[in-house]
Amino acid sequence: MTTTPPRTVPVPPLPPYRSALHPARAGFGRLLRAEWTKFWTVRAWLLVLAVAAVVTVVVCQLGASGSSVGGGPTIVLGPGGEVVNDSFRFTHRALTGDGTVTARVTGLKDASGKGLGPWTKAGIIVKSSLKQGAPYAAVMATPGHGVRMQWNFTHDKAGPSSDLAKAPQWLRLKRLGDRLTGYGSVDGQKWTRLGEVRLDGLPATVQVGLFLAAPVHEVVHRSFGGTSEVAGSGQATGTFDHLSLQGSSTDSGWSATDVGAPAPNGPIGQPGKTAVSPAGTYTLTGQGDIAPDENSPDMVQMSFQGVFVGLLFMVALGTLFVTTEYKRGLIRTTFTATPSRLKVLAAKATVIALITFTTGLLSTAIGFTLAQKTLRSNGFKPPEFPDLSLLENPALRAVVGSAVLLSLVAILALSLGVVLRNSAGAIATVVVLVILPQILSFALPLPVAQWLLRATPAAAFAIQQGLTYYPQVEHNCLPESGCYPLSPFNGLAVLAAYAAAALLLAAWTVRRRDA
Repeated sequence: MTTTPPRTVPVPPLPPYRSALHPARAGFGRLLRAEWTKFWTVRAWLLVLAVAAVVTVVVCQLGASGSSVGGGPTIVLGPGGEVVNDSFRFTHRALTGDGTVTARVTGLKDASGKGLGPWTKAGIIVKSSLKQGAPYAAVMATPGHGVRMQWNFTHDKAGPSSDLAKAPQWLRLKRLGDRLTGYGSVDGQKWTRLGEVRLDGLPATVQVGLFLAAPVHEVVHRSFGGTSEVAGSGQATGTFDHLSLQGSSTDSGWSATDVGAPAPNGPIGQPGKTAVSPAGTYTLTGQGDIAPDENSPDMVQMSFQGVFVGLLFMVALGTLFVTTEYKRGLIRTTFTATPSRLKVLAAKATVIALITFTTGLLSTAIGFTLAQKTLRSNGFKPPEFPDLSLLENPALRAVVGSAVLLSLVAILALSLGVVLRNSAGAIATVVVLVILPQILSFALPLPVAQWLLRATPAAAFAIQQGLTYYPQVEHNCLPESGCYPLSPFNGLAVLAAYAAAALLLAAWTVRRRDA
C-alpha cells in the first residue's frame, strides 16, 4: 500500500526588521542616550555640576555686594535716555522754520599748551534748545578725524578726511522741517553732501550757530613698573569767518553761551570766551564735549563675576567626562560597541555642551537677577543706571553668551582630554589658554595685554560687556575697567574657533591612536 506524504505549503520568509530612522541617525541617537546615561549615573559629576551652579550665583552676588556708587556729578540724559556729555561754547541765534547756516573754520589750536585732542570739535550746530541733552545735529572739523556729521550724541558719520591745518573747511547745515542736511567744502563753491538726519519733535524755533568743544585728552601708558597717565588739553580755540544765516530769526544778533557750566573741580574751570573782529572773524574758546558719556561703571558686566569661577568647574567636567574612560580602560568597551569613533566623540561633545549650557544659563540668569537687585540697593539707580530687563539686550546677550562661553570651554576641555588623555594636563592647558591671559592683562603693558585679549580664548569674556563704546569718543580701553578690544560677538567667536580647532584635532587623534 502506497502512502502519499503530506503536502507542505511553503511559508514565505519574513522581511527583515528595518528601523524607520536613518541608520546614522538611529545610531547617533543611541549614542547620545548612552553618553547621557554615563554622565547622570556618576554622582561625583552631578555634585560638581551642582556646586558650579551654586558657586556662580554666590560669587555674582558677592561681587555686586562689594560695589557701590553715590555722590557723582549731575547726570545729563540724551534724547534716547543715555547718559551724555553736553558742554560746549555756543555762539547762537534763534531760527524759526526752515533755514541754512554756513560758516568757515579757519583754525583750531590748543589754548592750554598741552596739545589738541584728536576729537576737539569746531563747527556749526542746530540744537532744539539750550538745555543740556536736547536733540541736535552738527557738522564739524576735527584735528584727528577730518570733517564729521554728528547728531543726538550717539550717531556719527565721516565726511571728507580734509586736513584743517592745510586748508580751511567750509561747513553748512540746512533745515527743512525736522530734516537736517550737512555739507562740507574746501572752497565754498563745490559742496559735498555729508548726510541727512531726522530729529523727531524738533520745535519750530531752534538755536543755530558756531560751537567749540574740547574734551580732555588722556593717554595711559603702562609698563612692568606701573601705570602712568598724561592728560592733554581740555580747552581749545577755534576761529571762524563767513558766518551767515538764511531764514527767519527773532534775534537781532548773535549771542554767546556756555552750554553746561564748567566743572568746578575739573582741569579747566573758567568759562568760555567769544570774540568778534571788525572783519567778521569769530574766535571761540571753550571746553567740554558733545558725546556719549563712557565713564560710568558697567552694571551688566559687574553682575557676572561668578562666571570666572564657575568656568573652572566646567573645565573639570569636560575633561573628566572623557579622561576617566581612558584611565579605566572603559573607552575600549565604548569603541567596541560603536566602531565609529567620530560618532562617539560627537556624542560626548553634544552631551557635555548641552549639560553645561543649560546649567550655565540657569545659574547666570539667577546670578544676574540677584546681582542687579543688590547693585540697585547699593546706589546703582536710574536715571544713570537704568533698570535692565533679563529679556532685553544687553542683559539677554550677556546671560546667553555667558552660558555659551561655559559650554565652549567644556568642549575645549573635552577635546584636549582626548588629545592628551590626562586630566591634569588638559585642565592646566585650558586654564593657561582661558584664565591666565585675563590675569596677565592687568599687569602687562597695554599693547601686549590687548593682544592677549584678542588672540586667546579670554577674548570671549567680552560677551559680558554692557557698555557701548562709540568710535567717536576717545577712551583708554583698560582690561581692569572691563573693556575688551573686540566686540562681544567677535570675542566669543575667538573662543569658538579654539574649541572647533581642538575638536578637529581630537577627531584626528581618536582615529589615529589605539584606545
